[in-house]
Amino acid sequence: MKSFRIERMSGAQSTVSVQGPGISTADTQSILDAIAELREAILPEEQGTKAETASQAATQQSMDAFHKELAEARALHDEMASIQKAILETKSEIATLHFSGFKGRDINRVTDELDAVVEGTEAATEEILAAAEIIEERSGNLSAKLEGDDQGMANDIAEASMRIFEACNFQDITGQRITKVVQALRFIETRVEHMLEIWGGLESFSNIPRHVVGMEGEQALLNGPALEDDNGIASQDDIDALFS
Repeated sequence: MKSFRIERMSGAQSTVSVQGPGISTADTQSILDAIAELREAILPEEQGTKAETASQAATQQSMDAFHKELAEARALHDEMASIQKAILETKSEIATLHFSGFKGRDINRVTDELDAVVEGTEAATEEILAAAEIIEERSGNLSAKLEGDDQGMANDIAEASMRIFEACNFQDITGQRITKVVQALRFIETRVEHMLEIWGGLESFSNIPRHVVGMEGEQALLNGPALEDDNGIASQDDIDALFS
């Protein structure tokens, strides 16, 4: 039977081995196994490299966050140190004000002296006004009995007494202003006492350094006029007795 050319070609191809010349099935399998092993060795290495890169990135991110928190902590520490320094300076000023202010005289002494100024000014003004009223009354009586130039001088005296009344208005204004100063000083004293209590009372200020401001020369000897309740103070009568 005659075979066609296409059949001959198909038959020839079907007899060709897929292994190729000189290569057995075992060799092919060995090559495939080696390729698989190589692939298995490469893939973990690539995965390990990616994991290591991710770990390094996370570590760097953690370090950046740590440095940021450290900088914030240092800034907070500096601020706390500044606050502590300000508190110590404030406590030192309070200790100076409370223990050695005014060369041993506290704010109570100052307010008492200002009160004495108001009281003394008020008493002197009342005496001046009383004397001016007498002058006004007597000058009016004289003006009614006199004539001519004498009557004119009596009227001038009456006008002068009126100016005295007007000038004495200063006492009221001065008293109000001094009273405001006294109230401000007492307010400061109260606040100082409260701050002392907040910081543990007087005992907590025993070791605080104080800025003592001393007076020298004649200023150290000047105490000013005595108050009514001062003890051990020589009166004017005592001084007069020394020269008699």
